[in-house]
Amino acid sequence: MSGYNNKANNSSNKNSIFMVGGIILVGAVILFAYLMWYVSPEENIERVRVVAVTESGCIAETMDGHAVNIGDCQAEPDEYIMALVDQKLKERATMMNPTR
Repeated sequence: MSGYNNKANNSSNKNSIFMVGGIILVGAVILFAYLMWYVSPEENIERVRVVAVTESGCIAETMDGHAVNIGDCQAEPDEYIMALVDQKLKERATMMNPTR
């Protein structure tokens, strides 16, 4: 039993730990990139028509036909106002319903 080489086994354990750590690091960077470019909002001011006023905010329709919640507003239904609209939300809605 004393003839085994323990140094080779020790270096392979270190290599395995570095490999697992590298894979976890790459996964974390990919997740961070996904969250920054796909999920984070990109808001622009657009002219919208207020459809309804609810407890959760005003529901409006953009000029290209997307329904969005613009938050609290002092408008009445069928009134046109300028509001912040999340462009990425519209892109995701278009991807879910490509017939638009």
